Amino acid sequence: MPRSGERRRWPAAGLATICPMDHARADSAASAAARIDRMLRTETVVWLSTVCPDGQPHLVPIWFSWDGATLLIASKPHAKKVTNLRANPAVMLALGEPDDDFDVGMIQGEAELVAEPAAAVLPAAHLAKYRSQMAAIGLTPEEFLRTYSQVIRIRPVRYLPWHGRTTPASLRDVVPLDRRIAAAIKRVAAGAGRPGLAVSAGA
Repeated sequence: MPRSGERRRWPAAGLATICPMDHARADSAASAAARIDRMLRTETVVWLSTVCPDGQPHLVPIWFSWDGATLLIASKPHAKKVTNLRANPAVMLALGEPDDDFDVGMIQGEAELVAEPAAAVLPAAHLAKYRSQMAAIGLTPEEFLRTYSQVIRIRPVRYLPWHGRTTPASLRDVVPLDRRIAAAIKRVAAGAGRPGLAVSAGA
């Protein structure tokens, strides 16, 4: 137990005891990351799971944007997920199409609560991605940025693809990744082989 006044240190999404990976496992990790990268570029909703102070899980569907290295999520500043992340930055994300023979992906990640407001951090592509959904509920981009002003930045530390017996759609007709994305995938795959892997979380 931590001493009074001492902040508890959490393992990075359960990766503290992973053994070094051999080349075959590294290739598998890179393949998994490439598949989930494709999902992140086509899906509109991701399920975000955080941990409550009492240890109970908290799960919500949410909009997001992905740049090949990190996810950005906009939240109300006092939402429960934000409170949870202040105490424990470890998260689990899930996305995909379970009806298509469980063509889904999961991501273990580390979250950072960004100090700058959404208006200064969210890329224009984030607002463009959800323009029609916002219009459908009578929400302007300006109102969205004011209401959901707390940005959560999530860095993946492990990719966990999942599918049934058939070849999932996310593995068919895979397009080549650009160099920046490939480099990010290699960093995650290599990091998963280091005991004590930790990704820092900002204030």
